[in-house]
Amino acid sequence: MKRFAILLLVINMAVSLFLTGCSSGAGNSSSGSSPKNSNGVTKLTLWTFVEQHAKFYEFMADEWNKQHPDKKIQIQATTYPYDDMHNKLLLSLQSGVGAPDIADIEISRFSNYLKGKPQLVELNDIVDPVKDKIVQSRLNIYSKDGKYYGIDFHVGATVIYYNKELLDKAGVDPDKIVTWEDFKEAGKKVVRATGKPMITIETSDLWSYWPLIVQQGSDFYGKDGSVTLDNETNIKTLEFLKQLLDEKIAKAAPGGGHHTEEYYGFMNKGGAASVVMPMWYMGRFTDYMPDLKGKMIIRPLPRWTVDGKRSAGMGGTGTVITTQSKNIKLAKEFLAFAKLSKEGNIQIWKQLGFDPIRWDVWEDPALKEPNKYTEYFGNDIFNILMTVKDEIDSPTITENTPKMNQLVVQSALYKVLKEGKQSPEQALKNVAKEMRK
Repeated sequence: MKRFAILLLVINMAVSLFLTGCSSGAGNSSSGSSPKNSNGVTKLTLWTFVEQHAKFYEFMADEWNKQHPDKKIQIQATTYPYDDMHNKLLLSLQSGVGAPDIADIEISRFSNYLKGKPQLVELNDIVDPVKDKIVQSRLNIYSKDGKYYGIDFHVGATVIYYNKELLDKAGVDPDKIVTWEDFKEAGKKVVRATGKPMITIETSDLWSYWPLIVQQGSDFYGKDGSVTLDNETNIKTLEFLKQLLDEKIAKAAPGGGHHTEEYYGFMNKGGAASVVMPMWYMGRFTDYMPDLKGKMIIRPLPRWTVDGKRSAGMGGTGTVITTQSKNIKLAKEFLAFAKLSKEGNIQIWKQLGFDPIRWDVWEDPALKEPNKYTEYFGNDIFNILMTVKDEIDSPTITENTPKMNQLVVQSALYKVLKEGKQSPEQALKNVAKEMRK
């Protein structure tokens, strides 16, 4: 009976997808590829869940057409809500009909599309020529059996954003904060001198915790997919965060996380001396915390050990080409141009404010040209990144990552850091036990 019910559900979803593809509006505009139109332009359909991504692809299509007048393309991009797009894409690939030429897949969902024989096009032939210029961990997370299936926008290098004004008041030199113990001692000085916490810590999201364990070579899962959440490194890291809160060196992020209106307002008024977030968080500062312009600087994460790593690559979106595309060769050429070329990576910085996956462009003069990010944080953003380019590991993503992340937040971070009802060890062991079932 259960199998029959599931079969009926799949049939209903497939029929719904078919009808959507035949109707007018967004669904129709996003169906499979079409041949060249009367103007000799090839349409490539693209699905994404981020409007800014769609605008980037459209811009790069215009640039492509200027350079390739004999192979002009039209990007027909459709932006769906996050869950809708991922569910629609997965169903279209499983059913064999209705998929676009190109699609964005968020990192935590990517493993769902690699099960069995991936219905995605292998991209090694466009990756290999520039592979030595790309941060390797950004390729590995979208790979299976040595084949690459997705190209990311950014490295997502996690850094620490310091409020230099508050550090100066406390007589703290950020460049002398080498280890997390140094950070803790500097934090005590900041609290004494300013009455402000050294750092904010999320209690309803993962950005204060997950990068800090990946930085140490640990994770929620091992490379073999086994649950490693309750290992010694992860327990000690959560204990450290709790200690910062208990000693008033840190403050729980207002609103629970670093993406809330309460937090933006708090931080914009100089509420804390630092925050740990990936590089893509720069846009949150420029857009939501304008009063900190010229006060914030970017530095590598403190080390946990003398020779420990100082960053971790977090977040991401892998752009794929589906096997249903009728224009695979052209789609590959455009994807390589948009996301693997030097020009494309420079535009990723200029338009999206992301740290591009090609580290060789980090030293390009174009990345030091004045824009809202250099005006806000200074001109040494990519000089800092170059010092950690070989220290940026990415997390292990599995099909159970979404559930794991939800439980870590709700049953560990919140209970330990917000409510104080459980010890770090007990909370992590409880979640690990649940995920091993």
